[in-house]
Amino acid sequence: MKKKLLTLTFVFLILLIITIMVLYIINVIPHKQYTNEDFGIEQYVSQVDKDNDGIDDQTDVLNNARKYVETKPKYKSKYYDTGYPDDEYGVCTDVVAQGLKNSGYNLMELVNEDVLNHPEDYNIEKPDKNIDFRRVVNLAVYFKHTATSLTTDLSEIEEWQGGDIVIFYGHIGIISDKRNKKGIPFLIHHANPMQVHYEEDVLEAYKDDIIGHYRIS
Repeated sequence: MKKKLLTLTFVFLILLIITIMVLYIINVIPHKQYTNEDFGIEQYVSQVDKDNDGIDDQTDVLNNARKYVETKPKYKSKYYDTGYPDDEYGVCTDVVAQGLKNSGYNLMELVNEDVLNHPEDYNIEKPDKNIDFRRVVNLAVYFKHTATSLTTDLSEIEEWQGGDIVIFYGHIGIISDKRNKKGIPFLIHHANPMQVHYEEDVLEAYKDDIIGHYRIS
């Protein structure tokens, strides 16, 4: 009886360890956070303050993207006549759109203007400003046209700064000013309905899907 109890206890502990490891890997259990200072990286500060609020654009985009995800938006792909979702739902592109909008950049209008000025670069049959800025494929073109292009190599940790925009195949997010133990930054994003945290140590897991890294000029 005692041997059986010991066996069951051992199995339980193994399952518990495996469960904790899985929860850590999928970021249900938060990862330890580091800062630029921990790696001797100088914080990038933009020379532009688009909305004249006394906060530089780089910091503003970061802060406003974080404020948006702190509302814990529910994940749903939906069309809105207002362009910007107004019902507590959203998708990955809304993290970027809200981060920029509250920093003085109306992405809905800006993307529409770029689509009209460079239709040959966008695969859009009939432009619709209410939805065009909420599609990753269009944002990839827009930021290529208007923002500063940076490295996609995660080993160059000093080149990744909070407030940067990173684009993947079918996904987009804002770089956090928090880093993991390797110095690789966390990602502020909205990926799926099952997401627990919106600021996660997942950038390394997505590294093969990165197609662009930009900074608002």
